[in-house]
Amino acid sequence: MINVGDIDGLSRGSVIEELLKAHTTSGFSQVIGHGIPEEITGALFDASRAFHGLPLERRRAVALNHLHRGFIEIDTSVDRHSSVEQAKRPNQSESFMVMREAGPDDPDVLAGVLLAGPNQWPDVPGFREAVEAYQAHAEAVARRLLDALAEGLGASDGVVAGFTRPTTWLRLLHYPPVATDAPPDLYGSAPHIDYGGITLLAQDTVGGLEIRVPEGWLPVEPVPGALVVNCGQMLERLTNGRLLPTAHRVHNRGGTDRWSAAFFLDPHVDTVITPADSLVSETHPTRFEPVVFADVIRAELGGSFESHSGLIQS
Repeated sequence: MINVGDIDGLSRGSVIEELLKAHTTSGFSQVIGHGIPEEITGALFDASRAFHGLPLERRRAVALNHLHRGFIEIDTSVDRHSSVEQAKRPNQSESFMVMREAGPDDPDVLAGVLLAGPNQWPDVPGFREAVEAYQAHAEAVARRLLDALAEGLGASDGVVAGFTRPTTWLRLLHYPPVATDAPPDLYGSAPHIDYGGITLLAQDTVGGLEIRVPEGWLPVEPVPGALVVNCGQMLERLTNGRLLPTAHRVHNRGGTDRWSAAFFLDPHVDTVITPADSLVSETHPTRFEPVVFADVIRAELGGSFESHSGLIQS
């Protein structure tokens, strides 16, 4: 457990040291003192429960669209692109996806940038307000953590430049209970590694999240008010392998509904992802070839969501 409440204060050095230790070894941490008010997170979870409590046809009215925004119905997402385990069964979760709001005059919309555009908003009182309030707080937290990790590695400019105009995603997840005797490969979320930058996960007290460590799969016990933090594969590439992305999965065997909200701070989609110059040397040669983040997104979404098989175009 890392208290990041003084990340911008006198204890910044020790906080950075703790974050680096976690994210260069296990690849995961839980942080408290992050500054997102409890009422903001509570309102987000209330909004998620209100949406997922709507009749199915009302949820389908805002089904996932070609901009990757909207309702993702249960049994429609299979992690076929995962490098951890080839999923054969669809994830036992439903969710609602929101990205950065971009109107018709937004530069990315005018330029035809992949996935740039407006969100879909369900007809649920207070839903948009709750979501956007949480988005703003979560982005600020993720940026502070990214800056701290990059500073600790001595690679601030080379790591954070691609996040100046980031790609952001907020996924409101509902995991219905799964029978305790269900097949072991029937997951709430199949084993996978996040492919972007930094993930912040707010979860309820039900549990079910597990990370892979050398000894096997380790439960991540929920801590009230804490955020689970992990790095994605693009951050691994930007840091030339210093920051580790860790495989994780969800098994909801608790006999009750599980709720969580995952916020992702990723580079701009047109960013060419290549290791920071300051992290490349004779003793630490470049480990990764350059990739364009948009190409990664196309592969990931096209391989995981049946609704995107013909929607994500080059």
